[in-house]
Amino acid sequence: MKLSLTAWSFPACNLNECVSISKALGINALDVGLHYRSGLNRAEILSDPLAVAEKIRALNITVPNYYHQFGEGITGQNLSLPGTITQNAQDIEAVLTFADAANIASVFILPGIINPGQSRDQAAEISAQSIKALLEVASHHKAKLCIEPHVQSWAESPAIVQRLIDQTGIGLALDYSHFACLGYRQDEIDPLAKHAVHVHLRQAKMGHLQAKFAQGTLNFPAMFATLRDAGYHGHLALEAVHQDYMNTLTEDVLTETILMRDCFQNWKGN
Repeated sequence: MKLSLTAWSFPACNLNECVSISKALGINALDVGLHYRSGLNRAEILSDPLAVAEKIRALNITVPNYYHQFGEGITGQNLSLPGTITQNAQDIEAVLTFADAANIASVFILPGIINPGQSRDQAAEISAQSIKALLEVASHHKAKLCIEPHVQSWAESPAIVQRLIDQTGIGLALDYSHFACLGYRQDEIDPLAKHAVHVHLRQAKMGHLQAKFAQGTLNFPAMFATLRDAGYHGHLALEAVHQDYMNTLTEDVLTETILMRDCFQNWKGN
């Protein structure tokens, strides 16, 4: 396992500055997405994926993962919204073409929300249909498609996520913090480790999606061992953030990033 840094951790920095921070911290890998000053242009990816891939290759840094959203925020064109499957499948073809050309190993998307008038079960059913269609597109590409179960989605418990995996075969961008903040114990989340395609690291505790490293409840050495023992060999993305979502505005991102980096390196033994 190796570390990467999420570009959206530093909202005031452009993409080249995020690359420089990653290199300065000895991480030398950067996850990219659509948000803040470092964000890629979704319309450009969809219209000319090879041109955007060329720009990513020119960064001269490993890019393990790209975070794609089909529409604006967590609601727009989300996977559990009826009538979106055809457009989303068309979009993911361009997205995965971009990822393959940019040597990006995986792409993560969100599972969808409970839309107006839906129940959780209805949202889950439409999302599963969407995911099956997207996985069919992904079967023709090198980059692996995965979802990140998250707070405010319809997939907020380990048991619900496992049912979705059983239905569809989708892999995970696994972030323990989204479950921990809802009160799930770490050992209740651990069985999902064997489905990880990509991993996000951030300290958390019940009621708080993000917490200072010394004040959260996640046991990271135990998590690293769980992932290793489950056969995970990918990147662990350092994802301390500074954003309005779930009140994640109060931590010093650079300090938290370094503390998590050091925790992993100490556990790994270098």
